[in-house]
Amino acid sequence: MTEISPVSENPIPLQAEPGHLIRRAHQLAVGTFAKTHGKQITPVQYAVLRALQDAPGMDQVTLADRVALDTSTTADIAARLDSKGWIVRELLPRRQRALRLTAEGEAVLAEMLPRVAPMYGQLLDALEPAEREEFLRLLRKFVHLNTPAPESPGDVPDQPSDRA
Repeated sequence: MTEISPVSENPIPLQAEPGHLIRRAHQLAVGTFAKTHGKQITPVQYAVLRALQDAPGMDQVTLADRVALDTSTTADIAARLDSKGWIVRELLPRRQRALRLTAEGEAVLAEMLPRVAPMYGQLLDALEPAEREEFLRLLRKFVHLNTPAPESPGDVPDQPSDRA
């Protein structure tokens, strides 16, 4: 009979666990986003629209990489945004699709963008200005260090999907 060893002599309190804190930070960010922009668009859909605004005509695989989603989730989000009339998907050779914002998609972003900086200001308001800069610097570093660099375009592993 195998003896079961204790998990830890001194377990980390839940409120101090990195995974729990990251999940709570995500909840705060999503809640602030919904309060600011309503529920007709999700933060992930917003990220897709912004990426397409920055690079019109991008294919879905490149878009998935740009917004850190797996390709099937990106395809689902693109289909939803297409059905809302916010993007168009043009079929390219080799079954790829080029994505572009429609005039309505551009209008959605134009309405949202003036509220983005104040929204993030509100989210980070409890921090001092130097703490905000440090918090964002550490978030960028954390994400960068935990995002594997693809060896070649075909070697990009699918990432867990975010609710679209």
